[in-house]
Amino acid sequence: MTRSVYVAAGEAESNKGTVALGLVELLSRQVGAVGVFRPVVRAGREDGLIATVRSRFQLAIPYEACAGVTYDEVHADADRAAGDIVARYRALAGQCDAIVVIGTDYTDVGAPTEFGFNARLAADLGTPVINVVSGRGRTAAQVSAAVELSSRELAHHHARELAVVVTRAEPGALTPAGAPSPAPPTAAEGLVPDHPTPVFLLPEEPSLRAPTVADLMDACDGRFFLGERDGLGREANALMVGAMSLPNILLRCTEGVAVIIPSDRAAALLPGLVAAHTAPSFPALSAVVLTGGTDLPAPVDRLLHDMAVPLPVIATDHDTFDTATRLSAVEGRFTPEATGKIDTALRLFAAHVDGRLLLERLDIAKTDVVTPLMFEYELLDRARARRRHIVLPEGEEPRILRAADILLRRGVADLTLLGDAERIRTQAAQLGLDLDAARVLSPFDAELRERLAREYAAVRAHRGMTVELARDTVTDVSYFGTLMVHTGMADGMVSGAAHTTAHTIRPAFEILRLGLVSSVFFMCLADRVLVYGDCAVNPDPTAEQLADIAISSAGTAAMFGVDPRIAMLSYSTGVSGAGADVDKVRAATELVRERRPDLEVEGPIQYDAAVDPAVALAKMPGSTVAGRATVFVVPDLNTGNNLYKAVQRSAGAVAVGPVLQGLRKPVNDLSRGATVADIVTTVAVTAAQAEDDPTPQNQAPQKAAARS
Repeated sequence: MTRSVYVAAGEAESNKGTVALGLVELLSRQVGAVGVFRPVVRAGREDGLIATVRSRFQLAIPYEACAGVTYDEVHADADRAAGDIVARYRALAGQCDAIVVIGTDYTDVGAPTEFGFNARLAADLGTPVINVVSGRGRTAAQVSAAVELSSRELAHHHARELAVVVTRAEPGALTPAGAPSPAPPTAAEGLVPDHPTPVFLLPEEPSLRAPTVADLMDACDGRFFLGERDGLGREANALMVGAMSLPNILLRCTEGVAVIIPSDRAAALLPGLVAAHTAPSFPALSAVVLTGGTDLPAPVDRLLHDMAVPLPVIATDHDTFDTATRLSAVEGRFTPEATGKIDTALRLFAAHVDGRLLLERLDIAKTDVVTPLMFEYELLDRARARRRHIVLPEGEEPRILRAADILLRRGVADLTLLGDAERIRTQAAQLGLDLDAARVLSPFDAELRERLAREYAAVRAHRGMTVELARDTVTDVSYFGTLMVHTGMADGMVSGAAHTTAHTIRPAFEILRLGLVSSVFFMCLADRVLVYGDCAVNPDPTAEQLADIAISSAGTAAMFGVDPRIAMLSYSTGVSGAGADVDKVRAATELVRERRPDLEVEGPIQYDAAVDPAVALAKMPGSTVAGRATVFVVPDLNTGNNLYKAVQRSAGAVAVGPVLQGLRKPVNDLSRGATVADIVTTVAVTAAQAEDDPTPQNQAPQKAAARS
């Protein structure tokens, strides 16, 4: 049975998109196939919320299946339109486990009756309603009255209210009458006394109202002229018409401003604005908009197109006054390009809405199926719950900076970036990123360099390391970051986007190793998550090492919600084969049973017998692991590396890893081809790995390190 929820607002600019996105993410953690449905859309243009949800949550459902009817069709025949909406919703429900229905936008239906229209639709669809009420410009008494009025309207049309979300709550404005002191802007207690459903408050977030550069381009019928297309998702914090000379324009620039200039003056102004955008002493712009449609002089045009212009430049045929008028009226909206806005909205919803309570009220049980998206959100949830501090040594790498922006917006972890503070802040501003919450440290900071050098010299004294030599070693970002983890300045480290694996993990082997270091990959298939180890570290492990890898991999699997059933892989199953390679796996299996009798393990076993119940019945009947294995231990690196890559490419699996095991504190390596999404996921894994009570320094780990 498909479970659905209808997001309806009583007025325009209520920020119900934040609620809708938060609900889709919440449901995506719980069930396999989540859909989005908008009963009414505008004709002739793609709906931004449908496009955003489909892109962000990787929905395979076609856009057309997510849209009901147009506003014109509602005006022409409301009853027929309602029937068509119900029919299209039911067709979509046949493809989904859960659906978020997003109500109308107060554009064409007519505000006095629009909430009632949404209430009737919710009743017709049999879908409970999240009642979104704006708190902007209202007192607590006014919000309470608005909630009660809209709740009665829902009841009048036989729609069931699931919960109330008061959005755009302004600090101090929503203190309930009689409260002893101003309440926090997100405290819902007492706001609507004795209301029968839960009431949640979302604070006002200015960045959600700020238009993106893509919004501005759309509003002025613009076209992308040159620069960085990635900047189209950047928020424009302000607008300025550049009608003066360049020095006067530069004096009036502010952080994130979009500058509007006539195209016939662009030759004199645009190169200077581009230069100012890249200069550390000037505020970073969000965009430049060229008006009037005049072509640039050929030499200037060639110069600019040959340059690496680090911000988007938009061209429009409208004149300057018309463009400024259009752009000043633009309100921020959700689009697939507005990644920063989306991340902010998801963080806001997760922080202030009780997702568990909503799921209970919707009566949605968690499915046994685990999709890649569900696993990703599970990782993010685990990391957010722990809120660890992760150091990113490659702080001047653009992908790291983009990932850091997402991680901070989503509240996944606290971050330290290593590098030159001025370069990092300047680059972040040019990319339109908000890294104010990140700590930035230089490996050449005199005090920290001396402290970490002495620590490293103590750890490696048995290898002849001195403080004098260590002072040079610790300025290497991998050593500096690893020593931060060792000394408790950070809980974990992620690196490798711009460095080799050896460069990233060698310091961890020297400083943080407890025993055998190995790795696993989480292989996210369409309906489940499997664990493969070791596919990245040990070329040809012994039987004892294979047993260690199996036990460590089972522990890692359990840490991330995968019930460990271990298959010790070989080219032979059971007693059917012989030879040194099979004997090694057989011996390793017996060692696992001796050391951890609580673990389910089978080996030697072939891959088909480990995953296919029918093959398992024929080759190994009666086994509790065969046919249902979740942890696969390969006999050597050659087998493991080829196995995970074959499954990744042939089955379309998402590979998360390598995740290192056997370290006192977590350090994880990135591929040099890692995407921003890969970095975000790896940081979440690292934060989730960090122990609550790590082994104290200067005890057993030091002895283990001394053997390296």
